[in-house]
Amino acid sequence: MNNGSVKKKVSPFYWPPTLLCRQLGSVLLMGYLNGWKRFPQWLLHDSLKSMPVSNGALGMGCIGYPGHPVWEVTSSCNLRCIHCHAAGGEADHRELTTDEGKRLIDQIADVGGFRALVYTGGEPLVRKDIFTLLRHSQQVGFANIIATNGTLIDEEMAWKLKDHGVVCNAISLDAADPGIHDYIRNRPGAFELTLRAIEATRKAGILLQINTTAMEYNMSALPELIDFVDAQEASIMLMYQLVAVGRGEKIGTATLKKSANRNLSELIAEKQAQTKTIIEPVAGPQYWPHLLRKKGLDKGAALRIAGHLFHGCAAGRGFLYIKADGDIWPCPFVEIRAGNVREASFREIYEDSVVFQNLRNRESTLKGLCGKCDFRTVCGGCRGRALAYHGDYLAEDPRCFMRETGEMTDIKAKEDQVPNRSGLPSSGTV
Repeated sequence: MNNGSVKKKVSPFYWPPTLLCRQLGSVLLMGYLNGWKRFPQWLLHDSLKSMPVSNGALGMGCIGYPGHPVWEVTSSCNLRCIHCHAAGGEADHRELTTDEGKRLIDQIADVGGFRALVYTGGEPLVRKDIFTLLRHSQQVGFANIIATNGTLIDEEMAWKLKDHGVVCNAISLDAADPGIHDYIRNRPGAFELTLRAIEATRKAGILLQINTTAMEYNMSALPELIDFVDAQEASIMLMYQLVAVGRGEKIGTATLKKSANRNLSELIAEKQAQTKTIIEPVAGPQYWPHLLRKKGLDKGAALRIAGHLFHGCAAGRGFLYIKADGDIWPCPFVEIRAGNVREASFREIYEDSVVFQNLRNRESTLKGLCGKCDFRTVCGGCRGRALAYHGDYLAEDPRCFMRETGEMTDIKAKEDQVPNRSGLPSSGTV
């Protein structure tokens, strides 16, 4: 394929129109369940900006909008965040070359349903050929999304990203308190650089998304952070939960327990009622059945209808993760190699591998309590946590609170223990 003659393969976000209807239906249902007061403002001012980002989405899932691949273009990073699932640091000598990357982009474009391509790392902006890759995926027709720590984005960089088809900057921010954010990011001054990136993103007219990882280190700071993110006019906030993989294994005790998982779901629902920013959980698919149960819509026809709009855990079900060396995983937290694009085509791996087939058919493949649960469709449990704690990606989610009866008042002490926080910033908010 010659430069300047790249054939556009990807359908636009508005085609077919049924996709827009499903996306709007998901937002309407979420808004109804949460009593979302600022839905009219979102509809008037943010909906058209958000649609290209949720390109091809069939509904809301546990990692935002299912229907998009995420490519870890490099493991190299300018930070050493304490929780990084990719353990970002030095570049991997096995990273896909520029030509291999272009070939991968073309193969993804050949699979129907994918409209957006997320570039992550490490830190994607340290990869030397990142703009060559962005231009190629732009020409193919993808809406490009950058998942970044934000420290390298100034106004000049933001405008260059926009010119290369970037419709969304997904910037990591773990607290509105500089001390907590800089501690988690393991670099003094990271907070101020992130604020610079947020401002530059707004000025360039790129949709702002904030990615946050909830853990014991910042749980008490999350209410203030959500308010701060809303004030920054972010359109989307993905609220990750820490899963003990990568560098996060070393701080595994900081993962949220059942009661904290429930508290986080309640916090998101409470804040969503007041904010314009859409807040979506990651690695917390219990949020969706939690909302339905509160409204008494967790049985029969109502639950079946909700299953068409809420998709819970998206691992391997429209969502997938491509490692820097070409390995394909169902999710960054499900560290299972389904294949490698140097050995087989992207389509073969995505459509034919056993792991992807099992996850797409989770109504019949899940085990334990998740396999018996009525919420298999709208939730399905976090497959990453199942793998991390049971060694089996199809096992039950050990942090699910939906099967508990009554209020979560007497959780065993071991489950709720707080990790040793020595070395944390003494801001008083941790």
